[in-house]
Amino acid sequence: MKILAFSDLHLARARAANIVAASADADLVIGAGDFCNMRKGIEEAMAMLAGIDAPFVMVPGNNESLDELRLTAPPGAHVLHGQMAEIGGLKIFGIGGGIPVTPFGAWSWDLTEAEAETLLAGAEGADVIVSHSPPKGIADRTSMGHSVGSTAVYSAIERVQPKLTVCGHIHDCWGEEGMIGSTRIVNLGPTVNWFEL
Repeated sequence: MKILAFSDLHLARARAANIVAASADADLVIGAGDFCNMRKGIEEAMAMLAGIDAPFVMVPGNNESLDELRLTAPPGAHVLHGQMAEIGGLKIFGIGGGIPVTPFGAWSWDLTEAEAETLLAGAEGADVIVSHSPPKGIADRTSMGHSVGSTAVYSAIERVQPKLTVCGHIHDCWGEEGMIGSTRIVNLGPTVNWFEL
């Protein structure tokens, strides 16, 4: 299966156009959160992505809530948060939000590590984990050098060992990747990223 994945679109029109154009060659498209900015513009972001015809899996970032994404997602899109979807024989588990809680204040849609751990219990058997937040210690360093990834996400990957985990959230690490056991982890960013599974 040919998978196109991206994160952190943040209403970037030219980047959205590139993703939509590339999606014509995809069997599956994954959006790993942060489609808009500070809980504003989600309808506009979804309109930018309206040309995607392939099956579409999305998780909310910390810039939009689960409810906001579910209300505006394209018809037929799979909005996952603590759930699994099976597409073309691949089991895909998704979890959104900023994990752990970010310092950004009330607008940010965040989860505690404990809340994330509860949701991630449902990831058993996943081939792909889509998490807005990276696992602790991999592609999770801020410009100040602080590791701000999630221990709950790390533990779930270590336990489940999916073939692939994709994330975003930490802009300073877009394009970085690492491994947990046999699982490849990639911090995507708002570009066209291809995976073959």
